[in-house]
Amino acid sequence: MGIVGLEALRRNNFEIVAVFSHEDDPDENRWFPSVGDWAKKQGIPLYLPPQVNTPLWYERILSLKPEVIFSFYYRKLLKREILQLPPLGAFNLHGSYLPYYRGRCPVNWVIINGERETGVTLHRMVEEPDAGDIVGQRRVPIDFYDTAFSLYKKLCCEAASLLDEFLPLIKEGRIVTRPQDLEKGSYYGGRRPEDGRIDWQKSALSIYNLIRAVTHPYPGAFTFLGGEKVMVWWAYPEEEDIPAEAGTVLVEKGMAYVATGSGRIRLAEIEIAGKRLIGEEIGQFFKEKGSLS
Repeated sequence: MGIVGLEALRRNNFEIVAVFSHEDDPDENRWFPSVGDWAKKQGIPLYLPPQVNTPLWYERILSLKPEVIFSFYYRKLLKREILQLPPLGAFNLHGSYLPYYRGRCPVNWVIINGERETGVTLHRMVEEPDAGDIVGQRRVPIDFYDTAFSLYKKLCCEAASLLDEFLPLIKEGRIVTRPQDLEKGSYYGGRRPEDGRIDWQKSALSIYNLIRAVTHPYPGAFTFLGGEKVMVWWAYPEEEDIPAEAGTVLVEKGMAYVATGSGRIRLAEIEIAGKRLIGEEIGQFFKEKGSLS
């Protein structure tokens, strides 16, 4: 999304005087292009402060004399003094239809919660996360088979269109904003890899939503078999129940099914001990194994 925003600024003839980003983490599964690499290729000054809200960096930003500041998925909140510097304002691009799903990881959360629609929002930045007045929005439908990755790509496309509409108005100082009704919205916090553990007591649909929300390139949903971790990269929910304790695996016509609190899950792609198994390979594997936990 950072690259989407920067390229939109270029298309709309903004002069980018500096790019602020974060150090690329070598341990992170970085499936997205590097904003730092983009800035270097464009010959734009790049800054990677671990703490941007210090007096030192406030003075540095002040010296740049920015007319407007944009945050395209920047991972840190900016303090009031920085937000008040640019005469045209400071704006953030958020991956949900605000005021719903303010906060962290909105793309993952909307799928986990089984939403059928989300969106992307451009809004004024305030000190509270994702709470400023709305400049413009786009709605984005969520398909039943969308993953967080496929939905993210949809949001990037809509974000580019949204920015092309409103960036010229921001440059001319002609935007009309509207306040958010935060009481009608929602806020969600960040997620950790360990939050991907499957609770087989939940319904098959809820488990499916978790699996598709954190599958590749995210850390993935997981369970345990006799103390060994099993990654579940893809599966399908079915309404038919298995008359057995949740987590019990039944092999039927070569396919592996798991009992849940309501319905059953058909395992389509798993990983155990570093080995990937798909389809009937999973069924063959579970013929000799026990239940999941």
